[in-house]
Amino acid sequence: MIYEPPAIYGIIGNPVAHSLSPVMQNAAFKALKVNAVYKLFPLADHEELKLFMEDLKEKDNPIFGLNVTVPYKECILPYLDVIDPIAEKIGAVNTLVIDHHRRIYGFNTDGPGFLSHLTELNFDPKDKRIAILGAGGTTRAIISVLCLLPKGPERITLYNRTRANADSLVKEIGRNINTGIVTVVDEPEDLNIELADLLINTTNVGMKPGDPLLIDPEALHKDMLVYDVIYSPEETKLLAQARLKKAQTANGLGMLFFQGVLAFWHWSEVELDERIKRIMRKSLTEGLHGA
Repeated sequence: MIYEPPAIYGIIGNPVAHSLSPVMQNAAFKALKVNAVYKLFPLADHEELKLFMEDLKEKDNPIFGLNVTVPYKECILPYLDVIDPIAEKIGAVNTLVIDHHRRIYGFNTDGPGFLSHLTELNFDPKDKRIAILGAGGTTRAIISVLCLLPKGPERITLYNRTRANADSLVKEIGRNINTGIVTVVDEPEDLNIELADLLINTTNVGMKPGDPLLIDPEALHKDMLVYDVIYSPEETKLLAQARLKKAQTANGLGMLFFQGVLAFWHWSEVELDERIKRIMRKSLTEGLHGA
């Protein structure tokens, strides 16, 4: 009997120890009886990234798929042989496919994963007023896919503590995508949350118990969806306040799930059935609770 070593998949970034992707993807491999394993690959700096990507091209390298997390989603682009048109427009990649010829393909599943979660939440962005807190990589993906929709939001208002970073982000996205509906504001109050249909927090404010609220909770209302990309804790202070106002709420675990399903499809071209998806989602919840 010839033993075939497992194909390796994983996630690169810094840090990655907290990632729930391994529990989700390994649960899928196990359920499908696929001889593959998903690992963590912490890369401390750009030099380690460079060496890792060079090694990835070697013909005996057993890695065939990767996720990419902060801080490498943008700076990894020069190492890729082929970049998906959507990922190229977004200007960031979070999923890599490495074929048997060791050609590296880059995709972005963050943005589509977010839209899939909105669909599950029965929220249609068409003609909606959207307010966003933060100007990092997640914001880049979210604004990009919203602006690319054939029937997108009426307007997107963006606040970031350092306004220059928000201006720079919108300018960068605007090189490839029409960002005419996006406005950067100076203060959280200028987001006009009381008129918004969707409020999205993409910052890490809310991960710690002592973190402040970035917005006035009195602006929250029952006719809106409040979406916090943070999923640990499951209910941030923002989501708790939104719930008290009877708003619809959601954390980022759904986005993580849907981007992971799409990443799996890129690696395998297998359309996962509902049973496997349930297993993946259950594994995420258990991983979050330390089960």
